[in-house]
Amino acid sequence: MILGSSWSGGKDSCLAAYKAIKDGHEIRFLLNFTSSQYKRCCFHGIEANLLSLQAELVGIPLIQKEMSDDMKDYELEFKAAVLELKTRGIEGMVFGDVYLDEHKDWVERVCKDLEVATVEPLWKVQPQKVMEEFIEFGFKAIVISCKADLLGKDFVGRYLDREALQELEVRKICPCGENGEFHTFVFDGPIFRNQVRFSLGEVIFRDLFWFCDLLPAEWKVPRA
Repeated sequence: MILGSSWSGGKDSCLAAYKAIKDGHEIRFLLNFTSSQYKRCCFHGIEANLLSLQAELVGIPLIQKEMSDDMKDYELEFKAAVLELKTRGIEGMVFGDVYLDEHKDWVERVCKDLEVATVEPLWKVQPQKVMEEFIEFGFKAIVISCKADLLGKDFVGRYLDREALQELEVRKICPCGENGEFHTFVFDGPIFRNQVRFSLGEVIFRDLFWFCDLLPAEWKVPRA
């Protein structure tokens, strides 16, 4: 099946896309929404140019759409973007949902309206297994934000490795961060042609979250 993939630049969307490819699907486009005001990914806050670099190194065209500041328009804007991809040949969309029924129900309803399929490779897989697969496949991610009342400032900027997963387990926090406990940026893995090069910016506190900005590097080096 020819697919588009909902893309945040984080671990779940990246792993879902990879597993869809392994299942024999062709992903023709990555779809991402950015804030019209801040020029960043609406839900993860990643700088738009860094997402473009990430997609370039994955080798799948990224379609970025600016979203209005009024969230009530999101469904209409999402539908318009997917309809555009449909005219370019996609038959369905990949999503990285793990266990939140509310979001899965939403994407299924919206895609049904558009007469495109939904592909959910991570659905109902145990969160710990999702993250173990992510690491075992060779993906690498860095934590770019976390809820301040659950995780400290020092958790931001860490690699999402087995040590970090153990810490999440001790704190009884979902290892997938499915409820928004933390967000990540994937910078390497089996679908990457080269590793994304970036530098860490300032860690700031805003809206009850710790955020670490990632700055795109002006150069990239092929993996050995």
